[in-house]
Amino acid sequence: MTDRHVVVGAGAAGQAVASHLAERGSHVTIVTRSGTDTGIGGVEHVAADASDADSLTSVLSDADVLYNCANPGAYTKWMAVWPPLASAMLTVAERTGTTYAITGNLYPYGPLDEPMTESHPDAATDKKGKLRAGMWADALAAHRDGRVRAVEVRASDFIGPGVGDNGHVTRHLAALKAGKRAWVIGSADQPHSFTDVGDLARALVAAAEDESAHGRIWHAPTHAPRTQRQVISEVARAGGFPDAKVSAVPGAALTSAAMVVPFMREVRELSYQWVRPYVLDDKASRSHFGIEPLPWDEVCRRTAAG
Repeated sequence: MTDRHVVVGAGAAGQAVASHLAERGSHVTIVTRSGTDTGIGGVEHVAADASDADSLTSVLSDADVLYNCANPGAYTKWMAVWPPLASAMLTVAERTGTTYAITGNLYPYGPLDEPMTESHPDAATDKKGKLRAGMWADALAAHRDGRVRAVEVRASDFIGPGVGDNGHVTRHLAALKAGKRAWVIGSADQPHSFTDVGDLARALVAAAEDESAHGRIWHAPTHAPRTQRQVISEVARAGGFPDAKVSAVPGAALTSAAMVVPFMREVRELSYQWVRPYVLDDKASRSHFGIEPLPWDEVCRRTAAG
């Protein structure tokens, strides 16, 4: 077992990974631009620009694993922020011999009409999916060349604590508490996979520490798909909120908003995920790592608590 870990990013995934590691007694450093203290006990916080390979190298001098849990912020910034950030982290992992573990998503697969497995090719048609696919392709090429040990664990849309406004369920918590209607993108009644951020964290750490898992992608343990209406209603009940009222944003309204609001234009580009079944198949990772998702009732309680 490794015991020195550097986590880039203090969003929901970064904090979940750091908490999981700290709870078992590992030495953990969270790297962010500001060095803000997350409040996780026993975790060191360092201010550094992770897109600067030299700066990040100084933090990783004796680390066993580098976790890419970065969250560059709004979709509108991805194309500018991600390339130098991903390049620097891969460079540093190669320089230091540190295992490189990437938090991934399902965007690289693009639209599919069947459950997504790790054997599906990365065939995204949108720019954000192509970007994320390229990040993994670069890491995989370095791994196959023997320059780095890399692995990526992909999750579907996050639920769980700390996800906040970045989550398609958790962004509705304030409205649900107030008894207001939740307006969702796409269809409220298509099956969709949601991954608890804690399940992603456990799988990412397991993959990083298992040499036989390196050089490929894995899917985080994830519960059976639920519709947006179902999961929002179940989270509301778990939190003791009023009965949830859920409606879908009309497609015409989304199209109109996309014409004038850059963020909504980015959202619309990925709207295919919400108008058809969007299902993650996690059988391979469950079998390999022996990790089952947290009980669904617990997931809903954790999500409602924020």
